[in-house]
Amino acid sequence: MTLSSLVPNRRGIVIAMTLLAMPALAPAQTTLVNPVDKFKQLEEILPTPNDQRTASGAPGHKYWQQRADYVIDVELDELNRRITGKETITYRNNSPDALTYLWLQLDQNLFRKDSDTNLTRTAPSMSGGFRGREPEVADPSSPQFRGPRMAYNSLEGLLASMTFEGGHNITAVTDAKGAPLAHTIVKTMMRIDLKQPLPPQGVFVFNVAWNYNINDQKRLGGRSGYEHFPKDGNDIFEIAQWFPRLAAYTDVNGWHHKQFLGSGEFTLEFGDYLVRITAPDDHVVGASGVLQNPLQVLTAAQRDRLAQAATAANPVLIVTPAEARENEKEKSTAKKTWIFKADNVRDFAFASSRKFIWDAQGHMVDGNPARVTAMSYYPNEGNPLWEKYSTAAIIHTLNVYSRYSFAYPYPVAISVNGPVGGMEYPMICFNGPRPEEDGTYPERTKYGLISVVIHEVGHNYFPMIVNSDERQWTWMDEGLNTFLQYLSEREWEDDYPGGAEPRSIVEYMQSSMQDPIMTNSETVQQLGPNAYSKPATGLNILRETIMGRQLFDMAFKEYSMRWKFKRPEPADFFRTMEDASGIDLDWFWRGWFYSTDHADQAIDGVKLYTVDTRNPETEKALQKKTRDTAPESLSDQRNAKLPKVVDARPDLKDFYNTYDDLDVTERDRKMFADMVAKLEPKEKELLGTTANFYVVGLRNHGGLVMPVILKIDYTDGTSEEVRIPAEIWRRNPVFVEKMIVTPKEIASLTLDPHLEIADVNLANNSWPARPAKSRFQLFKQERPRNPMQQLERKPAGQ
Repeated sequence: MTLSSLVPNRRGIVIAMTLLAMPALAPAQTTLVNPVDKFKQLEEILPTPNDQRTASGAPGHKYWQQRADYVIDVELDELNRRITGKETITYRNNSPDALTYLWLQLDQNLFRKDSDTNLTRTAPSMSGGFRGREPEVADPSSPQFRGPRMAYNSLEGLLASMTFEGGHNITAVTDAKGAPLAHTIVKTMMRIDLKQPLPPQGVFVFNVAWNYNINDQKRLGGRSGYEHFPKDGNDIFEIAQWFPRLAAYTDVNGWHHKQFLGSGEFTLEFGDYLVRITAPDDHVVGASGVLQNPLQVLTAAQRDRLAQAATAANPVLIVTPAEARENEKEKSTAKKTWIFKADNVRDFAFASSRKFIWDAQGHMVDGNPARVTAMSYYPNEGNPLWEKYSTAAIIHTLNVYSRYSFAYPYPVAISVNGPVGGMEYPMICFNGPRPEEDGTYPERTKYGLISVVIHEVGHNYFPMIVNSDERQWTWMDEGLNTFLQYLSEREWEDDYPGGAEPRSIVEYMQSSMQDPIMTNSETVQQLGPNAYSKPATGLNILRETIMGRQLFDMAFKEYSMRWKFKRPEPADFFRTMEDASGIDLDWFWRGWFYSTDHADQAIDGVKLYTVDTRNPETEKALQKKTRDTAPESLSDQRNAKLPKVVDARPDLKDFYNTYDDLDVTERDRKMFADMVAKLEPKEKELLGTTANFYVVGLRNHGGLVMPVILKIDYTDGTSEEVRIPAEIWRRNPVFVEKMIVTPKEIASLTLDPHLEIADVNLANNSWPARPAKSRFQLFKQERPRNPMQQLERKPAGQ
């Protein structure tokens, strides 16, 4: 059967389009079944621009932020695994508000027995069951059966958390003259009540003294702590979130006093730090900032090696593996004080151990006039991996991140191997991967080390410099940083494993455990995919598929430069990316960041139209061919064999027994000639168009609007790609039709041929439909356990 659709041209002359029936015919454009406006602007969600934060996403002309400078004296008591410290804090109120109290963060209170973290910890999974298919008769004694289980280290950590005496012990809070200050500890926060309000532009100096027990990181977890090495009796200390720190006071939230529950990290004020660290005399100490007293704490050989490292082409060992082994043997009871200075940082951390090998290499980062010293600290247990890869990965990170954001501004960048798997602080980070005891390592460990060094060193940029609020919006540092980590890994070597490829996030995108990215870190069901993988993948899709590399890179760099050493909010990122690129991305932020929609595009029918020439010689011949080649029904086939009355009596036949309404008549020819005579030359040319007009139905099953990337394969062996912006869904986010005009015949169509949009179901992406391919394994079913046979089997010879 043929159908016609009448299409009026600009003069009202009608050109007929013939629809050729094809498999999987789609319905006409459907009515909108999902009234949600996927392209609704975000202005009703985003905060109203003001003098502090502009509509373009840039800091406003009245932007302000507070400042806190620290002078800290701290002693590491190795024997008792204890920190004792005192600090003088100079707080500058740059806000327009008078402050009657100050809030400080006491993150070590996370380890108190009565902390919210411990009290709200839910029971671990202890589910049991059968490995493989459950047998018809459930026998708990079967080796296939797994009853309730818990890992040894999980039980050890649980019991340790019940006995460990953790948390900050505040011993004094005084003003600059030594007079006590009233203060109240609220879980992981401390409020200091001021004797008189601190006015705008006012400065307040005060002191805090404290101590706490250092957690065994391998048993209790945490973002810092110590690791004990039973073979030589030594420890590695990674000390972070260790001193009472000024909470942020911002134009958006006022005081930042969200309690520390473990997942959400922190945001702090920038300041200058002078830190004096007293440690055992034979310890090597690495810290945020620049060492101020190398003459007092380093040997002449170590100082010479550091000088050599400044211009070396490869890392130079400051403390060699042999020296580190020798250093492990005797435990000095003497002490030594290392002095470090770190300017314009938002935090300070350090590591200390007599086990450390130490290597260093100076490096010129584009845009930074001074050399950056890249350094790694690690025990002999970390080699050969650490000596080979750590400092090289630091330098690579600085090169790539500086290209996409801003020049690394600090004088040092440090990677430390210890108990913490991966954690970042200004100029220093803690990274966990190590080889096996025999020095061998699986591929996963090698790339795990390179990736975690890239990731944690990269955090210097986000959030240590672009100072976003990690506790509220984890994605703003983890997601952006994971994206830049991905770019860095692509430049390390070809086929680097893992990354932010859209196909890698598909499983999470269709998971019931998915939360919107714009969810607080402490309530996210799956923090890794939500705060790391999904935002990083989204940025990769923006760069490769939606914006293009040039526009994206420029806009991302603009955001980085605007908010360097400032505190951005999500709206500042969203607005800057649009402002700098000239592309409206509200639909993308709404779908990818604010919803749990997923991408599932499908080809929902294909129709083929050609121009009806109106020439009866041509059109009626085509109609005859279609009629005569149509499949004959089963009934017609059987009925054709039946005797017919008109065959027995020919006199019953008349005109209509031989008439064919598809035969061309003179009247048909005259009508066609008259019609053509009225056409202008251009219209006659259009009437002779031989192109194919394909109408492709596109259905959005997943709800997430994304660009449509369509690969067209033709019967002549050629192919092309059509890239359609996401705005095709703007009037109907559920179903649209796209016309493809081509002189060729289409053999097949494929949506998302390069797996660019994280489409969760590729089975509906092809026309004609293709089988979903997979493989299955055969297995031999195990015989039931027979205790009698095992226990009563007689030894051979009896």
